[in-house]
Amino acid sequence: MNIARIIASRGPSDIIACDVATPVAQAVSVLANKRIGALPVLREGKVVGIVSERDVIYCLAESGGTCLDQPVETIMTSPAVTVEPSTTIDEALGLMTRRRFRHFPVVEDGKLVAFISIGDLVKHKMDEVQHEADALRNYIQAV
Repeated sequence: MNIARIIASRGPSDIIACDVATPVAQAVSVLANKRIGALPVLREGKVVGIVSERDVIYCLAESGGTCLDQPVETIMTSPAVTVEPSTTIDEALGLMTRRRFRHFPVVEDGKLVAFISIGDLVKHKMDEVQHEADALRNYIQAV
């Protein structure tokens, strides 16, 4: 199964992102109000980074509250590691584990088409495992 299957029911309006010039305080507000852990950061429509709760914490620890007035460009993780819709769930999970990421921008032909979390991937992986278990159970009962 690949990421295209996960994002098939999502549209462009489902993507919550911010611009490189967005103040950190505004990004924090979006993260809190939407109850999400990260935002893709765009420059002229292209993904250039990700700003996460972790980035904000590091900034606050280093600079205190003054960092809230800075643009997210100064604290974001960059360059953004992206995946494509054709990337398999196992490949994405492996990359998240190796790189210690929890979010990926999904990019196709240079355009942001979705933003996925480790929760999205794990949910689909669990659904797949449950389906396989049900199929095996049915097979065993039929024999």
